[in-house]
Amino acid sequence: MGNELLVFVVMVIVQLAFAGMIIISKLVMDGGMNAFVQSAYRPIFATISIAPFAFFLERKTRPKLTRSILFQIFLCSIFGITANQSIYFIGIKNSTPTIVSAIDNLIPAFTFIIAVPLGIEKLGLRSIAGQAKFLGTIVCVGGAMLLSLYHGKVIIDQLGFHWKYAEITGEDVNSAHSNFLLGPFLLIVSSLTYAIWLIIQSKVNEKYAAPYTCTTLMCLMASVECVIIGFCVAPNLSEWALNPIRAISVVYNGVVATSFTFFLSSWCIEKKGPLYVSMFNPLLLVISAFLSWTLLREKLYLGVVVGSIIVVAGLYGFLWGKKMETGEEDIEVNK
Repeated sequence: MGNELLVFVVMVIVQLAFAGMIIISKLVMDGGMNAFVQSAYRPIFATISIAPFAFFLERKTRPKLTRSILFQIFLCSIFGITANQSIYFIGIKNSTPTIVSAIDNLIPAFTFIIAVPLGIEKLGLRSIAGQAKFLGTIVCVGGAMLLSLYHGKVIIDQLGFHWKYAEITGEDVNSAHSNFLLGPFLLIVSSLTYAIWLIIQSKVNEKYAAPYTCTTLMCLMASVECVIIGFCVAPNLSEWALNPIRAISVVYNGVVATSFTFFLSSWCIEKKGPLYVSMFNPLLLVISAFLSWTLLREKLYLGVVVGSIIVVAGLYGFLWGKKMETGEEDIEVNK
């Protein structure tokens, strides 16, 4: 019972960490920080924080690094960090934390869509499990389209309390709705790139059993890639200057929202499996919506709320089908 509770608490902490990243990233970018600069700093601090663990924990057990594996890690750096984070931060800039955390729930559905033609996942429409996964995927995508294309009336207005720093940025989080098509679209593309990374990363894990070293190399490569892109987009050094709140943001994103959550999520996956960890994704939506409403003066629109509920319902439908399928496979193995 104690271990069950501990895993639950750890997963809540992970979602709180992710929600903090979304809120503080939105805050500093509304305050004028370039999205490409933000995405360049994150892998740098992630590399610095995770490299010591890779060195001390895996220096004796680290497998040989071949050219093939190194190339696959390079692809992971492009899809999992460089492309994903650059698009993701621009999406945050042009959207709201509630929409961001809702669209994050599309990742399992996109992973399934990519994995089926590659033969990694089975469609299995003749089984209840396969039908649940297929319908869950369709519902997820449909919910994302709804919250992207339809807003409707305001059902929860701004909170009277305003965080002082959010006020001096000169931006209202709801002003991002002027780009409500661009923001969600970019976030959907970001989820797609993340799903591609999951597929490639699963292949790397099969051949290279050194997760901390792999993550360090991936973040190091992404640091170089993101800095090059960042300086092409924002060549003025003044745009790279870090005031206190920006410094907190980039350090938090690299150390807490990347390295710290990696450790905690890996531990939870080891204890309870990836399905259990995935089931906590909708909690991020609830936390982000609450924090954005209280701190960033976000209004909640009918389309966003209904679309988010549909996305979460589709996610749980997909996960239910996946769990049922896993149970059926275990029964077949034990026969």
